[in-house]
Amino acid sequence: MSLAFEPTTVGRYTLRNRMVMAPMTRNRAYGPGRGPTPLMATYYAQRAGAGLIIAESAQPSRIGQAHPNTPGLHSGEQVEAWRAVTHGVHEQNGLIFAQLMHAGRVGHPSLHEDNLIPVGPSPVKAAGTTFTPDGPQEFVTPRALDAAGIRATIEDYAAAARNAIAAGFDGVEVHAGYGFLPHQFLSTNANRRDDEWGGTVQGRIRFTVEVATAIADAIDADRLGVRISPVSGYQDIVEDNHRDTYLALLDALGPIGLAYLHIAEGIDTEFTDHLRERWNGTFILNPYTPGGYTGPEALKLIETGATDLVSYAALFLANPDLPLRLQSGGPFNTPDFSLAYGGDHRGYTDYPTLSQATPDDDGQTG
Repeated sequence: MSLAFEPTTVGRYTLRNRMVMAPMTRNRAYGPGRGPTPLMATYYAQRAGAGLIIAESAQPSRIGQAHPNTPGLHSGEQVEAWRAVTHGVHEQNGLIFAQLMHAGRVGHPSLHEDNLIPVGPSPVKAAGTTFTPDGPQEFVTPRALDAAGIRATIEDYAAAARNAIAAGFDGVEVHAGYGFLPHQFLSTNANRRDDEWGGTVQGRIRFTVEVATAIADAIDADRLGVRISPVSGYQDIVEDNHRDTYLALLDALGPIGLAYLHIAEGIDTEFTDHLRERWNGTFILNPYTPGGYTGPEALKLIETGATDLVSYAALFLANPDLPLRLQSGGPFNTPDFSLAYGGDHRGYTDYPTLSQATPDDDGQTG
């Protein structure tokens, strides 16, 4: 049997295989208090054959919201709604982590009834636009977090992690990539600070390290993963001397004892080998696939030892029973990226329960 289909240990858990469902923003949190809906519970239960599901990103605080209709993990109402999701996955003998993602400077006032101004490491506006309830709008200049605000934000992460465990999640992943708040602190254009939270490599990595430390203290390190995306360039992030930054970050995260490190590979694919060599723990790789998506051929990365596990996004969206299809060599539904932000699985009716799903308000399934 291929190594990809053999069990493996990640943190405190034994996974049935080495295929991970990557987190994908779905914009389907229409429930009360921006919580998940019953349809989301069906969606994740259908994909419980993954060795590990990493759920769509959830904001750890109100100000952390990045997009319309994304779920949170900062209220009792949201915790209660997430329980249906985790219960559905566990009924199928699956494992599911919550991803905690704070928008930082790429949030938008229009996402909040009281027009909250986004926060960031420095008052530096990101170039470009973001999707809002009123359509695409330019990013705004964020309010720079002071030292007390940084500490409060770190505690927001820890509190959200505790909420995730209370909601039945098996662990959490910190999103430290794709231009969101921890990535903003890591960058050299969004972080213009000259205090202990910026200015040097050690200053720029500090926020991510302290968020991870606080969450590990709250729920134990073997329930915690961190996702990074070196030189991805998303959302106007610039990272001068990125190799120095990320090697220092891995050195600082290592002693915490994380369950895993999750790499969303960027254009510097050669650097991935250095990260793999530097990291002593479990390594999850989402390979760099410009203009496409991770396909069946990525499983060879497990066989060669380039990674311990492979995370699939679009292919898991289109093929809820993906591990079975990978094991049998297909057939595979082709993801249709034209359907919705984050993709959709409308029309993939060859999987038994998909055709029974109830459309969302916008007429799309999922």
